[in-house]
Amino acid sequence: MTMKIATVGVHVLDVHVIGVESVPRGSDGQLVDTIRFSAAGTAGGTALVLSRLGAEVLGFGAVGADPIGATLLALLGREGVDTTGLVRRGDQQTSASVIPVRPNGDRPAWHCLGANATFTLDDLDLAALDGITHLHLGGPEFLGGEAAAKLLAHARSLGATTSLDLLAPGDPGLLEWVADALPQTDYLLPNDEQVLGFTGAASLAEGARALVAAGAGCVAVTQGARGALVVTADDEVEVPAYDVEVVDTTGCGDAFSAGFLRGLSLGRDLRGAAELGCATAAQVAGGLGTDAGSYSLASVEEFLAATPPRR
Repeated sequence: MTMKIATVGVHVLDVHVIGVESVPRGSDGQLVDTIRFSAAGTAGGTALVLSRLGAEVLGFGAVGADPIGATLLALLGREGVDTTGLVRRGDQQTSASVIPVRPNGDRPAWHCLGANATFTLDDLDLAALDGITHLHLGGPEFLGGEAAAKLLAHARSLGATTSLDLLAPGDPGLLEWVADALPQTDYLLPNDEQVLGFTGAASLAEGARALVAAGAGCVAVTQGARGALVVTADDEVEVPAYDVEVVDTTGCGDAFSAGFLRGLSLGRDLRGAAELGCATAAQVAGGLGTDAGSYSLASVEEFLAATPPRR
């Protein structure tokens, strides 16, 4: 089924460093197993995975006019993402992260906000959204709730469904900052820490229901190794994760978002869409970076059919 989606917001170049046991002292050096670049971010990473899953993807955001930006655009373009909507800032560097992955799987990070913090609705030609079936906004906190709501409402006026993925850790003040966007959001895609932090709820289900009460049509929460919880005003569905040999969990949330949204576009119900989301996240967890391996919609569906969920 055709899915033409605009992915708007945060685009990042991730630099993964595998085998970091500690930060060397002084100016000492240390050999590591692997250093690898990958496209990432709540818009960029989700765009990449959606394209792999067969969606037509239009990317919108801001990057710097620097070698990091050129690399990020090349990585997205190689995956079939239309990057003409990404503006280039001559006075900003491209947003980037350095992620040292420790042998036990921990992944602290250094991050530079860069051009992502400068993106506004003035950078987006609304006419370029004509014909989309979906709009996904990653990182609405940079736009603010009023501007995010305006963008999502415009997408709805075109007949598109809308989704929202927050970038920052759970903080009640942040939720207030983007609250105007929730009534224009068909699918809110946070993680468990964000839900509990935003709402102060005693349980994940209670927190998700509070976000539905605040205006979101559906809240699909990732829970790491526990899978996902999907909550609407009338339904509550929990879907387990899949057992894989974990290499790097960076980008798993973006991969779940992409799989979940693609599942909905294919006519799957909430459970089926969440299962496809978890199966897609498993592909990313089993490799290094969001673009690890060569997964596709067909291969993820084969994995889904052949692999038992985690018990």
